[in-house]
Amino acid sequence: MQPIHGTQKQSMPSRACSRLATVLSCGLLLSGCALYHPLPLARGPDLAGSLASLRTEVPATRPSEPPRRIAIDRPLAIDDIGLLAVLNDPGLRSEQGQTEVAQANLLQSSLLPNPSASVDYGELLGGAGGFAPAWTASLTQDVKSILTYHTRKKSAKFQAQQVNADLLWQQWQVAQAARLLALDLYYGERSLDLSRRELGLLDQEVKDVRTATQAGNLDLTALAPLLTAKAGAEQAVASLGLTEMQNWQALDALLGLEPKMRFAIAAPSLPPLPANLAPLLVGLPDRRPDLVALQLGYRSADEDVRAAIISQFPALVLGGQWGQDTTNVRSAGPTATFDLPIFDRNQGQVAQTRATRLLLHEQYQSRLDDAFGTVTGLDAQVRRLTADVRSAGTAAAAAEMMSDSAQKAYAQGNMEQRSLADFETTALERRIEALALERSLGETEITLIVELGLGLPQARIVPPLNSRKP
Repeated sequence: MQPIHGTQKQSMPSRACSRLATVLSCGLLLSGCALYHPLPLARGPDLAGSLASLRTEVPATRPSEPPRRIAIDRPLAIDDIGLLAVLNDPGLRSEQGQTEVAQANLLQSSLLPNPSASVDYGELLGGAGGFAPAWTASLTQDVKSILTYHTRKKSAKFQAQQVNADLLWQQWQVAQAARLLALDLYYGERSLDLSRRELGLLDQEVKDVRTATQAGNLDLTALAPLLTAKAGAEQAVASLGLTEMQNWQALDALLGLEPKMRFAIAAPSLPPLPANLAPLLVGLPDRRPDLVALQLGYRSADEDVRAAIISQFPALVLGGQWGQDTTNVRSAGPTATFDLPIFDRNQGQVAQTRATRLLLHEQYQSRLDDAFGTVTGLDAQVRRLTADVRSAGTAAAAAEMMSDSAQKAYAQGNMEQRSLADFETTALERRIEALALERSLGETEITLIVELGLGLPQARIVPPLNSRKP
């Protein structure tokens, strides 16, 4: 009995070590598994109540370029307003999710399928000639997935790069919209001030004419054109005021601000456009993010065509098998499983990928043609508007000089008030027309700059998450 007890004592540490090894193995397996973490939804808006609450630091887009902070303690330039929109626009918050989805697809395409293993075991229950349990084990690997690995990975890589280029183009569109709104607000505010001054002059003139008609010095027919002009001025002031409020609300929405926020906008200062656009048009496909994205999408589709062609070969699974029967006879050998390409030779997938590639090819050509045509058309508009702005500025300056002369004549008693008011309202209307043309020119230039792929960062601006000031 002593040897038996000694054997039991020696086997207990052995069983403990075995259990510990099992626990450690399970722990190592679990450590490589993903765990669930909740991501609750917000219950309220995340709009900033002031410019100081916005993200104002523009991250560096190049290794040798330091980050830059936008100064919000002075009137904001329209380019800085565009960058603030990129940093804070609520519509761009989904960029991080789209980027992670693309990276996840790239990771999935970078993984080879796991080999397949199988084990069969049969306990001997009875019968003649049998004295051992039967078992079979096999290990196989899909060879076809290995053959298409590189093409699938390259396709997913191009798709991830395409997503990045598309997101950069979205940032450009947001920045352009913010700059256009800022430009409209700057000129709209000045047009509104001039329209209010014109309305004030007409209102005073109507009062003077009514006084004169009541005194019998003027006929009632002199009042009719003034009332018509005053009604038109009132409508213009109301329309400009409504447009200004709508533009402010739209700009606040792009900046992630509460709709009531207002701030000072600096005078627009746009860089001069190059006289010759031909060199810029040559490099347009390499600068415009939307064109780059379409090129990457085409290259991804081209790799899909390659993968579909490779997949025409029958599916092939190779491996090995080991076994033992009930008579303790052992055997081993290779295994191969493959499809017989009688009905499906992957011709459907080849046709689909080729059609998709052709579609992307034509979409790229269409977008490229549209880009060249748009740039050419905008360039012609800029030249025409530049001449119109020059003419309108000259006419407004001449009208203002005549208004100054009329004021001097009125002060000397050589002109009646009605004529003075006409000169003053004409000068205001000329200046309003000049401002409208300057605004149209600025809008066209901003649009042309973006269509040329200039004036905005060539790399995505990725603000840090949760970096907004409390």
